[in-house]
Amino acid sequence: MTENAQEPEAPQEPGLARRNLLRVNDPFAREDYANTFYAEIGGHEAFVKLVDVFYEGVAQDPVLRPMYPEQDLEPARRRLTMFLEQYWGGPNTYSEERGHPRLRMRHVPFKVNPEARDRWLHHMRAGVEALHLSPLHEATLWDYLERAAHSLVNTFED
Repeated sequence: MTENAQEPEAPQEPGLARRNLLRVNDPFAREDYANTFYAEIGGHEAFVKLVDVFYEGVAQDPVLRPMYPEQDLEPARRRLTMFLEQYWGGPNTYSEERGHPRLRMRHVPFKVNPEARDRWLHHMRAGVEALHLSPLHEATLWDYLERAAHSLVNTFED
């Protein structure tokens, strides 16, 4: 082949060009997370620690533990880690594997009352404190977690 000759392009799967374009414009699809909250608080390791401390509490909680049908909490840990990482600007693995988060829909089968919300926040607070974040980062993360917890309450019955 001559220098200027181009090799023929391989046929692309239908819609691939559109998906690639969407990924370029999707802030969660980028591989450089340097200017994200995700990176600022420590990336993957920070979210793993947050979730690990949270689930240490959940594992012993008589109200929350029954909401997890799996005996092993590892799959739940992984899902929450992926979700939080994606939300805060990290990899979009959660959406790639599970689709849209649909948080309210995913929690409908469970009785999420104010007591469950408060227990969830108690265990999540321990996780946040374990990260030793700057005051601004801690307040930002905690604000989101509080709003998320309140939004998932689906009953006021005991």
